Amino acid sequence: MEDRTERAGGSRAQWTAAAERIAEDRASTERLIGSLTRLWDGVVEAASLTANDVEHDPEGATVAFERAHLRDMVKQAHADLDDLDRAAQRIAGGTYGSCERCGGPISSGRLTARPTARTCIDCANKAGR
Repeated sequence: MEDRTERAGGSRAQWTAAAERIAEDRASTERLIGSLTRLWDGVVEAASLTANDVEHDPEGATVAFERAHLRDMVKQAHADLDDLDRAAQRIAGGTYGSCERCGGPISSGRLTARPTARTCIDCANKAGR
């Protein structure tokens, strides 16, 4: 009898390996968010200790750039965390490895390269057009 993991593509061992990698990636992403948040707090604190005249302060543009860059990095890390959580939910729900668009299998090579992939290569290519 075929189980859900085989219907969605992949073996139980592949799903277990994917779940472990997703958990590791999630822990790493949480550490990254913590580190970026500490950097953000440092930049904000340093900016509060200086003059607020960004127009005439030669460091003002640099500080503004650093804040914008850190903000974007934190935003991306949170998006990555959301993707990892959705992938873990798909594993738990038995739909991991199935394309969300066409329902076909996502190749094991694609899932190895990108464990959070939600679409097969064909659908991803169509969406990119």
